[in-house]
Amino acid sequence: MAQKKKTTTHKIKIKTGDLVKVIAGNAKGVQGKVLQVIKETNRAVVEGANIVKKHTKPSAANPNGGIIEKEAAIQISNLALIDPKTGEPTRIGRRVNADGKIVRYAKKSGEEIK
Repeated sequence: MAQKKKTTTHKIKIKTGDLVKVIAGNAKGVQGKVLQVIKETNRAVVEGANIVKKHTKPSAANPNGGIIEKEAAIQISNLALIDPKTGEPTRIGRRVNADGKIVRYAKKSGEEIK
C-alpha cells in the first residue's frame, strides 16, 4: 500500500487575483494573475505560466477531443508578488492598519496590498 505524501502547510501570503512573477522553474520571468490557490499542496495556478498539454477525449463540451493547452499549478515558493508601487517582485508582510485590521504590505515599498 502506497503511503500518502505528507506536506506541511504554511501561512500562504499569496491570494487569488494577485499579480505575481515566477522566480524559479521553466516558466521563470513570467508575470500573471493568480487564478487559483491550492492550500493542501502549497501550489497556485498562474495565468500564462507553466503551460502543459492535456490530451482530451471527445465530450459534449469538446466534441472533437484532441490536445488542449492549460495552466498547471506551481509551487508557491516559486512565486513573488509584484509590488503595486514599483512593479518589482517583493516579499509580503502583515501588519495592523489604523482601523485595527490585519493587512498585507509589500516589504520593498511599504505599500499596502489591496
